[in-house]
Amino acid sequence: MADPGASVNLPRPHAGRTFSANRRVRLADVGPDGCCRLDALVRYAQDIARDDSADSGLGDPMNWVVRRTMIEVDLEPVFQEWVDLTTWCSGYGGRWAERRTSIRGDQGSLVEAVTLWVKVDADTGRPVRLSDDFFELYGEACGGRRVSARNSLASRPPEGASSRRWELRFTDLDVFGHVNNAAQWSAVEETLDSLGLPRRGMRAELEHAGPIERGREAILSWITVDGGADIWLMSGESPGNSVRVRPRR
Repeated sequence: MADPGASVNLPRPHAGRTFSANRRVRLADVGPDGCCRLDALVRYAQDIARDDSADSGLGDPMNWVVRRTMIEVDLEPVFQEWVDLTTWCSGYGGRWAERRTSIRGDQGSLVEAVTLWVKVDADTGRPVRLSDDFFELYGEACGGRRVSARNSLASRPPEGASSRRWELRFTDLDVFGHVNNAAQWSAVEETLDSLGLPRRGMRAELEHAGPIERGREAILSWITVDGGADIWLMSGESPGNSVRVRPRR
């Protein structure tokens, strides 16, 4: 039976392909407190995933879209900190793959993330099967572990949730014409700040049920739950993103 995708941060494998890089935390990555924001951390994971795919020689390295991300923040990186990032494949399905990313800084920061990426056709945007080349490159690291792509969070806010309009910006859009995966975490950051909730010691999960597109009104909704929050970003009446943020206990 397949495990739920992007729901647990597994340890680094003993064998198989891993890919590492490092970078400094820059001014545009941090909030007023000097700590790296969630949207920047997700962008770091997105960037190293792209760099790994390009370095591997895998065909069509850009033709992947994010379905689900889970990120656990023990201690956020801070402005000017050097961070080392390592990524590897930790599971797969017929048309998707799970990617783990570990972020560790030279000042003690530690962030663990896992993302479910779906392979899509560049022309139609529809999911396509993983190729033999993919398994030759990444199969050993995931050790035959299968994961599902089913979403598990509530797709719509409950009655009585707080809501407001969320302004979409041109700078949020990516090459697919959708609000980029990392940019969508800005709404999570905004909500946590408004509720006075920290990133440190939190686990945040975000599921994409549909694209957030420019030209349609976006609504941000939230409720507080168990020391954290449930958050939704929807494009019109269509399902969009569902987020669950909870303290790690």
